[in-house]
Amino acid sequence: MNTHQKPALTSTVVWLMAISSGLIVANNYYNQPLLSLMARDFHVTDASVSKIAMLTQIGYALGLLIIVPLGDLFRRKRLIVADFGLILLSVLGMALSRSLGMLYFFSFLTGLTSVVPQLFVPMAATLARPEKRTQTIGFVMSGLLVGILGSRILSGWIGNIAGWRSVFFIAFALILVLWFFVIWKLPEVLPEYKGTYKELMKSVWRYARTEPALQAASLRGGLLFASFSAFWTSLVFHLGGAPFHAGSAVAGSFGLIGMLGALMAAFTGRLAKRMSYFHFTLVLLALFLAAWSVFWFGGYSYLGLIGGVIILDVAMQALHIMNQSSIFSLHPEANNRLNTVYMTSYFIGGALGTYVAGLAWQHWHWNGVLVAGTGFAVLAVLTHLLYRRVYLKSRAAGPRTQQRVHHAMPQQGEQPVLQN
Repeated sequence: MNTHQKPALTSTVVWLMAISSGLIVANNYYNQPLLSLMARDFHVTDASVSKIAMLTQIGYALGLLIIVPLGDLFRRKRLIVADFGLILLSVLGMALSRSLGMLYFFSFLTGLTSVVPQLFVPMAATLARPEKRTQTIGFVMSGLLVGILGSRILSGWIGNIAGWRSVFFIAFALILVLWFFVIWKLPEVLPEYKGTYKELMKSVWRYARTEPALQAASLRGGLLFASFSAFWTSLVFHLGGAPFHAGSAVAGSFGLIGMLGALMAAFTGRLAKRMSYFHFTLVLLALFLAAWSVFWFGGYSYLGLIGGVIILDVAMQALHIMNQSSIFSLHPEANNRLNTVYMTSYFIGGALGTYVAGLAWQHWHWNGVLVAGTGFAVLAVLTHLLYRRVYLKSRAAGPRTQQRVHHAMPQQGEQPVLQN
């Protein structure tokens, strides 16, 4: 196989990518419903254990920055198989940790190594037929998002029954089985980039500096995930107090409600055809803000929390798909590097949201979390509106600049992702 031939993207491979993405990314989120149990086990405060979620997201952001670009430099399957071994080591370390310091270290390492889904998404975009690219990305992302939300359900229930360590032992077994299927079924994709790692990383920075569409998607995505993470990290603490007095199982069960958002992701490409990229994204941002309005007025009732979670997750996952669809149209041969810029920003935002929410909860409890989450959401809307001004200015800046910005702004009826 040469660099001009691509292996066929069969339905089996797409399903393998989706399932793998879900089970691997779940490692980053098992800890969230378990934070209270960990705090009780190690006799520390809620604020101390909330750093576990933050360190996982920081590790993930760093993994996106230093590992994901390698997908443009090395054989994709070989890189993924090697990373699986590191994931197994990290998850087992979580299960065997005997101090809060060890949990901090292995939480960071878990995040650092669990970036395989962000190798699968560009891989799916590369191998899919142009007319199916957005739907294929949406399907793989649906698996990833089910993993994010389902992990909270699984860890909440199992942690409540068998303790938080058992969750990570089960995760180790699942990843081990999955590893053999990846070795067996995943096709190999040869790299198109011919430079050195240093040159590769310089090109990542060049794309970050010169692509307005990538900058807008990255900043908007980071702010949205900061808002999203602020809610989910604080939910277990909020449910533990009055009037709920609920345990980790109830907090984890909210992930089942949030799965509606994951299902929404599979249909984002079809819905995006009905209006321009800018206006469809603006509608989704308004929906995201509406979720926080529900939390403000109904956050002390199960009905209000359930309604808000449904709206928040639907909007969040659809916005994530729109962001990724736009950047993968810019330079198809550099999809991993573009995804690196976007996803690194995304998880830096998530870590920031988790950190700010931890401080807000410590000082002002639920009201502080509401201010933090809403504030990040408002900044995301302002970012989108500012980018609209950049797009309009580009019309007077010449065809080349306009074309680059236009890549992420399809007109009504067009796919968010351009064909190769």
